Amino acid sequence: MLQKLKKVDYVVVFILLIFMGVSIMAIYSVTTGTKFAGSHIKMLYFYILAFVVFFGLVLLDYKVLVKYALYIYLFGILLLIAVNFIGSDVNGAQGWIKFGGFSLQPAELFKLILIIFLTYLLMKRPKAKLSLWRDVLPIGGLTFIPFALVMVQNDLGNALSYILILLGLLWIGNIKFLHAFLALVILAAVAVGGIFSYIHFHDNIEKFLKNIGREHWTERIDPWLVPDKATAKASYHTKNAKLAIASGGMMGEGYMQGTSVQSGRVPYTYSDSIFVEIAEEFGFVGSSVVLLLYFILIHRMILICLECRDRAGPLLIVGVISMMLYQIFENIGAFIGLMPLTGITLPFISYGGTSLLINVASIGIVMSVRVHGHEVSEDIVSPAPQKMSATKQA
Repeated sequence: MLQKLKKVDYVVVFILLIFMGVSIMAIYSVTTGTKFAGSHIKMLYFYILAFVVFFGLVLLDYKVLVKYALYIYLFGILLLIAVNFIGSDVNGAQGWIKFGGFSLQPAELFKLILIIFLTYLLMKRPKAKLSLWRDVLPIGGLTFIPFALVMVQNDLGNALSYILILLGLLWIGNIKFLHAFLALVILAAVAVGGIFSYIHFHDNIEKFLKNIGREHWTERIDPWLVPDKATAKASYHTKNAKLAIASGGMMGEGYMQGTSVQSGRVPYTYSDSIFVEIAEEFGFVGSSVVLLLYFILIHRMILICLECRDRAGPLLIVGVISMMLYQIFENIGAFIGLMPLTGITLPFISYGGTSLLINVASIGIVMSVRVHGHEVSEDIVSPAPQKMSATKQA
């Protein structure tokens, strides 16, 4: 056990500890004197539990998770189905299973499950280029199932993360360049066409979304694409967030001194909007430090990926990196006008037990790759036993 713990990259552990300090301080700043007072203590407990999970996964060989990935995937699908019947509605998304004083968001959990499952599928393929019909489309179909289930829950942010995880793993899984190029062209065409259609046929699309019970999507997309048509309610969040970030300037207004975040003009500053609190109270310098920490964390994961000799390890790490990059870019981009607001959390900093546990567990699996990934193991899925030859039997 000690030999395994010595192989852990403690630069990564140190970064997680810094994130813990940043998170607790930021949550304390914006919840003191509110109905959410004490959330920073809960976040500390979440972090303690997360570190227990982290070191538990370090000691566990990640190949065990990949071996039983199919069963893990099916369990995750059952959770996603169950939440549509017994889930609780939070901010317009029916995605939480509550039991006692605890709550679980299966859509968050499934991000890690999907990474493990897609690694399992790609591990079964030969090292040759992926076939479009035999590999890419079936893997895409199995990803579409949870995507559709989460979209039914009105959780667009987590649903989109599945697509980014799929794209990252297909890329490192040795997809043909032509297929990758065509996929990018199609995605770009869909994105451009969708944006163009939304802008020029806004009223019709808005009416359609209202008819299918997705009118809150327009409240999130309008401030991004057609701010002149956005209602005051729809633009309230992002408008005040931009003003808060701008008022932070170079050095910020000071800890617990942010005008907008302390007055409550920016919603959910303890969770989804926590970057706004950092930007207003610590300015451009504080925001840059947070981004630098993310950069170092991802850089360390890439180094572990390059050092791994096993096929499954790099797949897992690229999946985790894809998930992290999407969450970081989407969360921060939403508050500076680059992306629509989808309610995705900022990894390791936003308040939330499920999100924190999944993100820290993902890093724990990356550390398991560092500890156990130096032994080549192509047969994670055990082959069928072969009969011994007559010579060997003799």
